Amino acid sequence: MNHTAAIRETIPVKPERKPYKQNRWKKNFWGYMFLVPAIVIFILFMWVPIFKGFMYSFYSVDFVKGNTFVGFDNYSRALTDPDVLIALKNTLYYMVLCLVIGFWVPIAFAVAISELRKFGGMVRVAAYLPFVLPAVVLYGLWRWLYDPVGPINALLGTMGADQIPFLTDSRWSMISLVFMETWQQFGSGMLIYLAAVLSIPRDWYEAAEIDGAGVWARIRHITLPSLRNLIILMLILQIIATSQGYQSQLALLDGGPNNTTLTYALLIVKYAFTRLDYGTATALGMLMFVVLGGLGILQFRLNKEDN
Repeated sequence: MNHTAAIRETIPVKPERKPYKQNRWKKNFWGYMFLVPAIVIFILFMWVPIFKGFMYSFYSVDFVKGNTFVGFDNYSRALTDPDVLIALKNTLYYMVLCLVIGFWVPIAFAVAISELRKFGGMVRVAAYLPFVLPAVVLYGLWRWLYDPVGPINALLGTMGADQIPFLTDSRWSMISLVFMETWQQFGSGMLIYLAAVLSIPRDWYEAAEIDGAGVWARIRHITLPSLRNLIILMLILQIIATSQGYQSQLALLDGGPNNTTLTYALLIVKYAFTRLDYGTATALGMLMFVVLGGLGILQFRLNKEDN
């Protein structure tokens, strides 16, 4: 027998390895199966409405006589409606107010609570409580607070100041809504920032204290730089959320007084459920979808660059 052939017979033959992708599919099969219900729900309640909204934006929707294709007429009507320009200005004003008045509040509370040595848990609960209030209770409460004979104006009266028409004066209406929403919403954002602050290594703070750094120096050179990525993310999310704001404007003022709280999203609701013009409403919604989709892509790229 040939020696080479004998050596080959003694060497064990390795079994053929199956392709990596096939092994991974079999290994994670049940994991993928558990994802199927979530994917189906996501498609049915997210992408199907988006697709239908895109289709309806080219139709005159009539649930009795049927839909009629009108091309870009809905977009033309939406872009030439003077109320759209008013709503865009109000929405931008609302977004700026939310950033100026409300964006820094959860950051400040999170940093302040992280520096507390006592009663930290009690303060966290107290700050989060407004967020769990039902919307109906919240709006009723603040309508009473903003009333001409309510507690705020009564307090101003005892100090000798004039009453402020919070909800009836166009100069104060949007500002009043932003203060109300800041009071309600800052607790949830505060917990997110607080979790990020508490994840910063304590050794950094201890080393800074040994070097003689005070509270403001630690916040400036350690806390805020560590929160940079989270602050950018929360900023973009707040811009997206405030651009869709309409609930408080609808519940308290219905867009008034004199359309000063008529936001873009509220105008879409009015087109759909007051004017019953679903085609123009979906056209306005698709325009918002394009803009917010661009912001989402921007946020994704910023995160990708930071990572």
